[in-house]
Amino acid sequence: METHRIFKTSFASVYPHYVNKAVRKGRTRAEVDQIVCWLTGYTPKALARQIERAVDFEAFFDEAPGLHANAEKITGVVCGVRVEEVEHPLMRKIRYLDKLVDELAKGKAMEKILRS
Repeated sequence: METHRIFKTSFASVYPHYVNKAVRKGRTRAEVDQIVCWLTGYTPKALARQIERAVDFEAFFDEAPGLHANAEKITGVVCGVRVEEVEHPLMRKIRYLDKLVDELAKGKAMEKILRS
């Protein structure tokens, strides 16, 4: 399988960008954390540990308790790529997260973001 450099990038190095994107648009870090925890199954405390450990994206998703059952309902375009058409499983998970943060920054209601 193809290895992309984002797979070995630390989640902790990208996380502040997710938070900054949301905060610039009037959202909060707590909302970003809620999205990340919903998608991955991490508790807020476990998420903080992963950030502190500076694990890469591959380990971040490998060690996650489990992808949310509704993750497959995440569709749309991120960086010009249709999320649902991404073939590599890890890249798809990363794109899911990107899409959720985009939706948060665009002002979408949390219940819609979380596919409730």
